Amino acid sequence: MTEHSAKLERKPVWDIYVRLFHWTLAASILFAWWSGTTGGYVNETFSLLGLSLSLKFDVMTWHMYAGYTVLALVLFRLMWGFAGSYYARFTQFVYSPSATLRYTGQMLTGKAPHHLGHNPLGGWMVLLLLLLAAAQAGTGLFANDEVFIEGPLASLVSSSMSVEITRWHRWLFDILLIAIGLHLLGVIYHQLFKREKLVQAMLHGRKPAAADAPSYPFAPFLRGLLLALVAAAIVWSLLNLL
Repeated sequence: MTEHSAKLERKPVWDIYVRLFHWTLAASILFAWWSGTTGGYVNETFSLLGLSLSLKFDVMTWHMYAGYTVLALVLFRLMWGFAGSYYARFTQFVYSPSATLRYTGQMLTGKAPHHLGHNPLGGWMVLLLLLLAAAQAGTGLFANDEVFIEGPLASLVSSSMSVEITRWHRWLFDILLIAIGLHLLGVIYHQLFKREKLVQAMLHGRKPAAADAPSYPFAPFLRGLLLALVAAAIVWSLLNLL
């Protein structure tokens, strides 16, 4: 009996921390893109339900906050990749290069097996996005705009080196955007053509699977909270103790 002909049940796949990580990282990168392009100072007044609301903030200061958030998120995801729920673990979705090539060939011929978690290509994309996000945020710590703003660790390198790292920071973001575009194309392909509800699963955490398929409970909530606090503490220490 095939998966499609069997009775399907919604199985737990993406725990709350994977989902929060995913959407918070997306929002942080989107805000970093907007703030890095816009710069300057926002001073706007809005009217809402008869109330006047003022919005004032230094865009580049918040751009750096977004970078700190990305660093903390990546650190958390690395730890969660070893201590998290079954489908969040690297051992579950990082396949060997040969297995990934074999899956790619199967996908091109329309015979790729279904994966409840990340498929081999998706697993390597996760690693690539984590690497690029870490590199992008990490270079930002040493970057400067040669006018007003510099990263919190810029003083640890020479002025010329900081300027060079700023160049890396900018072109790395272009590469990150290309990787994100490829990721979105993969999601669209599976969502629209393979009829897999990937976006919905990243909202509620469950995906349809055969009723007799193994079901793995999510990792304890407090474990994820502890690791999130550890990741935040590491980033705070990096910014304040060096």
